[in-house]
Amino acid sequence: MATKAQHDPDYQRLPPFLRALREDAGLTQRELGDRLGRPQSWVYNCETGNRRVDVTEFATWARGCGVDPTAAFARFLETLPAPRRVKRPGPSPRSN
Repeated sequence: MATKAQHDPDYQRLPPFLRALREDAGLTQRELGDRLGRPQSWVYNCETGNRRVDVTEFATWARGCGVDPTAAFARFLETLPAPRRVKRPGPSPRSN
């Protein structure tokens, strides 16, 4: 059964990260929303995981907080656990 991306354990690290970016910038949800041209409720929904944030929104969010998006993404990647190993199928037996 497929699950929504925002329920993935790795994604669940993003909403608090977004909130920390905003708070570190000294912004309220309303102030960041104003900078992004979005309502305060949109910021709230992103920070609580009620709304999924795509990569372009992430970059816009970081810029709105006065942070370089590349640096912000690098910081976010540091919060993730080491990649899980995926078993790949070995070579198929050859028939002669």
